[in-house]
Amino acid sequence: MGTQKQTWFITGGSQGIGLELVKQLLADGHNVAVTGRNLQTVKSAIDTTSSQFLPLQVDVADEASVGKAVAQTIAQFKSIDVLVNNAGYGLIGGIEETSADEVQAIFDINVFGLLNVTRAILPHMRAAGSGHIFNLSSVFGLISGAAWGLYCSTKFAVEGLSEALAQEVQSFGIHVTIIEPGYVRTNFLKSGAIVHPKNPITAYTAIEEERRKHMEDIPGNQPGDPAKIAGVILATSRLSEPPLRLLLGADALQYANYKIDMLQTGIAANKEITLSTDF
Repeated sequence: MGTQKQTWFITGGSQGIGLELVKQLLADGHNVAVTGRNLQTVKSAIDTTSSQFLPLQVDVADEASVGKAVAQTIAQFKSIDVLVNNAGYGLIGGIEETSADEVQAIFDINVFGLLNVTRAILPHMRAAGSGHIFNLSSVFGLISGAAWGLYCSTKFAVEGLSEALAQEVQSFGIHVTIIEPGYVRTNFLKSGAIVHPKNPITAYTAIEEERRKHMEDIPGNQPGDPAKIAGVILATSRLSEPPLRLLLGADALQYANYKIDMLQTGIAANKEITLSTDF
């Protein structure tokens, strides 16, 4: 896609990887529309009066709110070349601990919100015959673990819909890339972007330890550099044939290889049963 000036639409761009990406894009001369749940928070995080920056207050779970933001972006910048679905949050809790409302809430943002934004922007990309969609997943969209089942399941959903979407829009000149970081040194674990079930169950002692570890031990020690990840996203947007998936971080590679080994071992161990069910 070269290095020409582009218009980027980034959800959840007031902190973490999204904020680092916005800063790099503005420094590179691109137009950037940035959404957040609170308009003042977005403006404060990205302290600029540049006409290339469009802050937007958006509830990604609300189709009307998303549609209005997309229309504002098209009105100001005439196009949307790159979409970065970055909005999302985490939940540390067991399956039994997590209420139906808490499950609905995380899927509303992490999955249905991503779909709302994608559906709103795709018609413009199809009309232009080009575009690139980056969906922020995680290596934990490939492998899940105790206490993270609900968060991981939203990222598993992002992986599945992104893989299908990439095939559906390829003929329109639109690319899809799934970003799969490991632990990244942002304020994600300390910013209110992680929630806990309102009614924890004390019998799940290992899950309580997982919560403690992610509040006390891990923050500040994550290996991933958000500025470098933002730089990779920017560089990937310039490729004529970008990858479908990008694992980012040594820990991401370790977790992914563990999942591959686990799958291969399980498939081999049960091969005879697998083949026994055909006519």
